[in-house]
Order: sequence, then structure tokens, then C-alpha cells
Amino acid sequence: MHTLTKADDGASSSRESSSLEDTSNADCVDNAHEPISNISSENMYIDSGIKYSKYDEPMFDEVEELLGASSAPRPCTLVWQDVTVHIKLKHGKLKRLVNNVSGIAKPGTLVALMGPSGAGKTTLMTALAHRNPVGTIVDGDIVMNGLPIGDFMHRESGYMHQDELFVENLTVMEHLSIMARLRMDRRTSPLARKRKVNQLMRQLSLYGARHTRIGGLDGQKTLSGGERKRLAFATELLIDPGLLFCDEPTTGLDSSSAQKLMTLLRASAVQGKTVICTIHQPSSELMALFDNLVLLAEGRIAFAGSASAALNFFESLGYQCPITYNPTDYFIKVLALTPGSEGASRQAIKSVCDRFAVSDAAKELDMEIQLEFHLMDHEDEETKRSKFNISYKPPLLHTKIIWLVYRYLLIVVRDPRVLLIRILQKLAIAFMAGLCFMGKANLTQAGIQDIQGAVFIIIAENTFIPMYSVLNMLPDEFPMLHRELKAGLYSTPIYYVSRMIALFPGLVIDPTLFTLVVYWIAGLRGTLYAFGLTVFVAILVLNVAIACGTFFSCAFGSMPLAIAYLVPFDYTLMITSGLFIKLSTMPKYISWLRYISWLMYSNEAMSILQWDGVQNITCPEMSDDVAIPCVRTGEEVLTVYDFGPNQFWTDIAALVALYLIFHLLAILALRYRTRRK
Repeated sequence: MHTLTKADDGASSSRESSSLEDTSNADCVDNAHEPISNISSENMYIDSGIKYSKYDEPMFDEVEELLGASSAPRPCTLVWQDVTVHIKLKHGKLKRLVNNVSGIAKPGTLVALMGPSGAGKTTLMTALAHRNPVGTIVDGDIVMNGLPIGDFMHRESGYMHQDELFVENLTVMEHLSIMARLRMDRRTSPLARKRKVNQLMRQLSLYGARHTRIGGLDGQKTLSGGERKRLAFATELLIDPGLLFCDEPTTGLDSSSAQKLMTLLRASAVQGKTVICTIHQPSSELMALFDNLVLLAEGRIAFAGSASAALNFFESLGYQCPITYNPTDYFIKVLALTPGSEGASRQAIKSVCDRFAVSDAAKELDMEIQLEFHLMDHEDEETKRSKFNISYKPPLLHTKIIWLVYRYLLIVVRDPRVLLIRILQKLAIAFMAGLCFMGKANLTQAGIQDIQGAVFIIIAENTFIPMYSVLNMLPDEFPMLHRELKAGLYSTPIYYVSRMIALFPGLVIDPTLFTLVVYWIAGLRGTLYAFGLTVFVAILVLNVAIACGTFFSCAFGSMPLAIAYLVPFDYTLMITSGLFIKLSTMPKYISWLRYISWLMYSNEAMSILQWDGVQNITCPEMSDDVAIPCVRTGEEVLTVYDFGPNQFWTDIAALVALYLIFHLLAILALRYRTRRK
């Protein structure tokens, strides 16, 4: 094992001192990946203006020797020419959001996309990143390293969204570890994966908060806004992309946090990445970090070049930036629509865009783009593909399922009070229901109704409350699901299967506890066979109800709309359960509904368990004047309810079939909804 001696320490300090003398002050700020020793303090390192404890920062030398240093990002040159973006509206109409835009972003550069609200910044960036919403039509050429963009952009580029979406109950380390398993090459060793996570947490000043929850309840310590932004940044850096898109990365941050985050982006560019940001009115200090500026207005380019060149360009048009003004604020003011004078503002914006289109800066940009396309045309396909990580192997199907299940199980584990309250509620309801039937389940004429009532209580409790409880679960997760699907982390079926597996332990425990309490307090049939199969049927009932609820939530997308359609369906289930109406007397045009009612199948199955083989039902004493009908055997009871004594396993098969059908319909509905969004 390598140990660091005092001589080594001194040599290291001298190397760092010499590197400080050989670089400019700007480079000292930019090189965020190399910790710089602070001569005036033994306890702190300074990294891009972010301070770390020296006990958090040092890397483990033995790990570096085993795995080697992190590989440099693959250089990415992105070129776009004559890009126009339309979005489909209702009735087939098209609305143009971006109009004939061209540009280039090279390795080692930090590019700012700026403009007033509605200028088309985010629309252009999503088109460049190949993350367009459904219904978006993109025309023009967008090429990365000589190849038209495609699905490979998910693994070759990172996309940092304006609003961060996380599983709130996870800690920083858990989130990054799970994302590493979902995003990194499956051939990556566990040690290398762990090293990457730790390295990112140190570099982005998250190591001290590695065990802190991203969000949470009851005032527990959670991440600040700046830490959440850096965590989103770290998530995209897990695959070390050569191209990084950032949508309004400083939104919601104070000036200090915004400065730190933009310095980190600048450091990424210095390392060789191509970084493209949309940003809204940055300060002069932040603007100085950018290499190039692209100003958009009304979907067109108003200027492309350096910030200093932008000042000269606008001055040539008669727009003199006041000394007290931030230049970027002034550019936005010139290009924004003035309320009450929209017509004149649009004319002024059109004039600016037209003047830039014939300017020397536009001609230089066009020549640079044409040169890049010319070089691409003379490269063979093998050379072009060598610029991509074509050897990337995504995680296997079962790996994704395991880690997604782990992520959603942590949600339950992190908030055990919810689980405890739910169990206590279930036991309280079961206790009260059992007391209502206590001592009533006798083999008498009155006891028949009591036994059937207790059976229906078990079925109803495991149907209606669980079915409504999941209506809002998946819609709440739609935004994060849609984002992770766009990033290519997994498919819709993988997400759905993982989510259901994570729910499964609760779907077994809940019906078992409820049935256990009601069954024994009510005094239902006291054989292990009858009790065990009753619990089994109750578990099936609850799982079918959950499958039905998730189908309605996926199909209609919101809880109020799902409830509006689910309530009539519930009445159908109850009416056809066999308890309220004799099934054989139902009109033919509606009697078919019983075949989709799991309440009917489960009621029949549980009734068979209670009455099969019973021969000793007592009858009241009958007078000679009045003939009172009397049911003497369990088979006669089943006949009264139109239940077949030999239908038990048929009912079980029907419940399993409904379980699979509802889940299949839910997956199809969810897939349709996510593709449509």
C-alpha cells in the first residue's frame, strides 16, 4: 500500500506552487478538478471558490494506482445549421418556435443561449440534445462529431434540467449510487463505480452531505437549493459526457451559489467538455465565464459571438449600453417585447436579426460551420464512429429492475410511520368489523347471512380502500418518470414492474393481518385449510384491486378524472358480487358484467371454503300451519347464491387472469401516456 511521506508531501506542495506560478488567475479558477493547496491555511483546500475540509478531499492513492486516473471526456463538436422547430397544435396546425438557426459548439467551450422569455432558448436546446417532446417537428441539420444526432445522445451527452426532480427520501450517496448502476457501463467494476461517486461528491462539495436526505418530512435536515443543483450536475457527470446541456442552471440560486455552480461548469469546459447553457440575465461576473454568446429573439438569432463583440454589434445599430447597465440585461431589454407596443417591438427585433444575418460575424460563423461540414464530409464512417463510445454496454434488464425496486423500497423504509399507521388502521378496522360478527357465525339459518356478511367485509376491505389509495401514486411520479425515460435509463415496462414489486410486501402483509383478525373474532370455519385459502384469496383480491386502480390512474392521468370513471365501475362490481342480487335473475344484457367482477369470483371462492361439506345447519322449529323454508346443507347455501361448489379453482384462475389483464392494460396505458407527453 502506498504511503505518503513528508518528502512526498513537500514535493507535492512544490509541484502545486509551481503550477500556480505557471497559470493565470483565470486558470486557477477554471481548473476545478485539481485541488489547490491554500498556503495560509492547513485545514482547507480551495476548489473553484468552494471550500472543502482537507479530510474530505484527498483521494485514495491505492485506488488511483489500481484503477488509474479518470479518463478525459470524449471531445464533442456540435454543429447545427438552418434548424427550424415547429410544434403541433390542435386541429393539426403548426406553430413555429425556432426559425432558421445555425451555430457551433466546440470542445473546451462554454456557450450561453440567452434571450427574453419565449425566445426559443429551451426549445432549441432540447432539439440539439435530441430530447424533443412528442409533437415537435425539427427541420435542418444537427450533427455531432460528423454523425446526425440520434438516440446515442443519451449516453454521449448529459442534460441538466431547470427544475430538479429526485426521490426525496434518498440520501445524496444513495441517489448517486443508484444512478451509477442505471447509467454507467455494466462492465464497470463496483470499486470503479464507488470511486466515481465519491470523486464527484468531493469535487462538487457534496461529500459532507453524503448522508443527508435530498428532501424529507418533519423538518429534518435536507439539501439546500445550491446543493440540489450540484447533485443534479453530479448525476449527469456520472457517465462523464463530452457534451453537457444545462437549462437555466442558476434559477432559484443566490448570487454566491450561482457563481459556484457556473464556475464548476466553466471547469468542466476547461477539462475538454462542450457545455451549452440557457441562462437568464446573468451577472457580469458570470458572463465573463462564457466563451460564446448566442442571443435569441422571436425564435431567430439576434447575435452569435463573444460578449465584447455583442456590445460592438449593438452599438453599431444605435443601441448604446449605459455605463450603469449590465450588458446582458441591456441585450435582453432591447430584444424583449414592450407591453403595449408589441408591434413596434417586433419590428425592432426583426431589424436586429436581419442586420445580424448580413453582418461579418454571421458570415464568419457560416464559414466556420461550412468548414466543419466540409471536414465531416471527408471523414469515413469508421473515423466518425471512433469518436463515439460504441463499446458502451447498458445495464442488464434484471440489474435495472433490482435497483429500481431498491429505490422504491427505501421510500417505505425511510418513513416507517406511514407503514405503521396503515397497519394500525387496518387492525382497528378489522377489530371493529370482527366484533360486529362476534358469536354470530353459527350453523343456523340466521348464521348463514352473518357468515356471508363477514366474508364480504373481508373482500370489500381488501378492494375499495387499496384501489383508491393508488390512484394518485403513479400520476405523482409522472414528471420524474418522463424525464428518466427521455434520458434512456429504462423502459416503461421496467419501471412499472419494479414499482409493483416494491409494493408487493405490503400487498401481502395488509390482507393477511386483516383477514386473520376478522376470521378468528367472527368465528368463521376453524380449519387450517379454510383459513389458509381464505387468506390466499384475500391477497389475490387486494392485488387485483391494486392492478385495477393503477390501470385507471395510468389511463386517465389524474386522480379526479380516474375517480369519476372508477365509481360507476365500483357499483357494477358490488351489484354483481352475488350478495345483493341473485346472479341468475340478472337481465342478459348486463349479466355478462359478473365475469369481470373479482368480487363475484372471490365471494364464490370464500363461500365454498366456508360451506363445502357442511351437513348440519340447524332449522328453527316449524309449526304445522306455517311452512318456513330451511337450508340444511352447505351445498344448498351455495345454490341459494348461485355459486357452484366445484368452482373454487376456476375462481382462483379467473382472479389471476384479471390480475394479469389489469396490469397489462396499465402498462399499455402508461406507455401511451409517456409517449404522448
